[in-house]
Amino acid sequence: MTAALSLPLQRALFAHLSADAGLVAALGGPRIYDAPPHADGPAADPGPYLLLGDETIAPWFDQSGAGADHALRFRVISFAAGFAEAKAIAAALSDALDAPPPALSRGRIVRIQFLGAEARRGGASGGGAGLVARRIDLRFRVIVEDDAA
Repeated sequence: MTAALSLPLQRALFAHLSADAGLVAALGGPRIYDAPPHADGPAADPGPYLLLGDETIAPWFDQSGAGADHALRFRVISFAAGFAEAKAIAAALSDALDAPPPALSRGRIVRIQFLGAEARRGGASGGGAGLVARRIDLRFRVIVEDDAA
């Protein structure tokens, strides 16, 4: 299997997460990006946000067909004091991914599995002078099966 399902998966997850009321409320709006917003640019977003992050893809096969095993990383960024806001967003992300999986334009999601998370200070720019970012990296495994002939 190739990376043919990567873009359909990204698009479906972005749409799914952007439409999740709990996650959007935790973020204070639809602040979901695949690149960090620039603090000094026209699209500056000093609020908390979620980044669709790194991805590693491996082949996956079972008796019913072939697909891919996607190791995905999501990054929660918050400029609030402490980790409470970032952890609330991380919980909302996990809840959104525990819901029935979104439909893909090609293939289907077989399973979404939480692999772990790491919380730390720093790692993002923006949020105003003197503020230290809080960051939580969440890792998920997504198995997708191809339905292309």
